[in-house]
Amino acid sequence: MINGHCCRQNSVRAPGKLYFASSNWEKLNEYRALATAASDGTYSCIEVELLPGFDCLRVFKENAPTFAENALGKALYYSQLTKELFADDSGLVVPALGGAPGVQSARYAGAQANNAERIAKLLGELEGKPASERAAYFACTIAVVNNGRPLAIISNRSDGEILESPRGIGGFGYDPIFFVPALGKTFAELSREEKNLYSHRGKAFRRFLAFF
Repeated sequence: MINGHCCRQNSVRAPGKLYFASSNWEKLNEYRALATAASDGTYSCIEVELLPGFDCLRVFKENAPTFAENALGKALYYSQLTKELFADDSGLVVPALGGAPGVQSARYAGAQANNAERIAKLLGELEGKPASERAAYFACTIAVVNNGRPLAIISNRSDGEILESPRGIGGFGYDPIFFVPALGKTFAELSREEKNLYSHRGKAFRRFLAFF
């Protein structure tokens, strides 16, 4: 999955590219930071890039009921553009809401809604609910495809709870209301390095690199 020639220094691989099937620049930036942090002597200078030609194909409809099915479906669909790539699907799960927003996280308040509107809808759904019903977790599933065939489906999650109002200015999506008690902060209050250490995406990506 990671291509490159032998490196002359430290006996590690030279720069390799991981193609990511997405148009989401916020996710891309997180994966790039994670790849940089993973250059620990096993891999060197890993580059994560958006898949060339991604916008030339009709958008893949992520309408499956699970993150794994959506991630794999997307990876297989876009594998017509290149030999090997990875795709992901991720979202926020609130058990007290029957698992919502779940796979509909990005479309929870409508296809054209922004982050503030999605957060407002979720807080409205949880209004008046006790702390015991505000438990939540972020989930991320990464699917890897080579030559049109699945190589791996890798998942991980981060547990927390939903606050009654947003806190912090970092991150994106539902980060300002996702509170991690062990850290005493929301994801939006963490530095990039902290978030990458504890986030669902960071955990899944490190597992992905370890697999390869």
